Amino acid sequence: MPGTRKTTEESFQAMKSGILLLEDGTSWEGSIFGASGEVFGEAVFNTAFSGYEEVLTDPSYAGQIVVMAIPHLGNYGISLEDMESSRCYLKGFVVKDASPIFSNWRAKESLQDFLSQQSVIGLADVDTRGIVKHLRQEGAMRAVLSSMGSTKNELLGKVKASPSMLGANWVKEVGIGKITHHKGPGERVVLYDFGSKENILRSLLKQNFDVHVLPASTKAEEAANLKPEGIVLSNGPGDPAVLGDIIQEVRKLLKMEIPTLGICLGNQLLGLSLGAKTYKLKFGHRGVNHPVKNLETGNIAITSHNHGFSIDAKSLGTTLVPTYQDLYDNTLEGFRHKEFPFIGIQFHPEAAPGPHDASPIFTEFKKLVAGKKGKG
Repeated sequence: MPGTRKTTEESFQAMKSGILLLEDGTSWEGSIFGASGEVFGEAVFNTAFSGYEEVLTDPSYAGQIVVMAIPHLGNYGISLEDMESSRCYLKGFVVKDASPIFSNWRAKESLQDFLSQQSVIGLADVDTRGIVKHLRQEGAMRAVLSSMGSTKNELLGKVKASPSMLGANWVKEVGIGKITHHKGPGERVVLYDFGSKENILRSLLKQNFDVHVLPASTKAEEAANLKPEGIVLSNGPGDPAVLGDIIQEVRKLLKMEIPTLGICLGNQLLGLSLGAKTYKLKFGHRGVNHPVKNLETGNIAITSHNHGFSIDAKSLGTTLVPTYQDLYDNTLEGFRHKEFPFIGIQFHPEAAPGPHDASPIFTEFKKLVAGKKGKG
């Protein structure tokens, strides 16, 4: 029944103590829930007030320990229909209050049980607002989440020896392994899966596209053999500048002058392929409340974000035109090519979670594809 209060015996089990320790030596101690053990990753924060299911299953969080700014999580459980990939890719999940019960007629299990099944370590009963303020001031940084009882000195040494997100290739750890076909009545589109969220595919199918989803390692020649009328470069994790092999293939595809849409990491790869440069943001953008201004119309959209890298607006040159700007910090949020039908979007028009202000971008892409087709 809708609104039924559900719980399990396991939800109330005693939780172990655990610790989140950052590479600058700052630490917070709390209670472990979900899986236990010791994991290393980049500590980042997300300011969304809902949508933790989508956050947990977004492949773009691979290699990261995610701190949620909202204090209360787990109260509506886990609904499998809301997952954005087949599993969790993040390293750890930090919350202030992890609810042991959930009330949602769609939910199948508790947050605690889900994390346990996914082998994700959760840390609760900590001052997440304090962690967020610290990361905003000092920047995202390497961290460890542990329930192993190691000393802080031991953990700090391990953290400093762990890899940085700068220069990290996490795309090879995510995405599909073979080409999949999702039939539609319209134009044929190839979607490169660098860690794509499911809602990108859903959004393309809503536009009646016939979609082939390609592994990140797919060669340009193989993609061209499918005779695509449009190309989509998906979101994904890690540092875009280290993906030289992928950038080389994107450049080959662009020579075909096929309408191309880059989303988040795909936006960065599109920019790099066209001669722009990327850099690492201090603490990144992760949330669902970022106001973004369309520089060509003046309209403002509230958008969903999840990225730690950005394209340097000064590196666009004369052939790329900035189209969107973040109103929080003025970073570049989109661009287009002056001559060819290439558009890049740093935020997430597919949302999930988040508002739908930016969903018309898929309609814009549809028009690009149809316009190119009409020209022959």
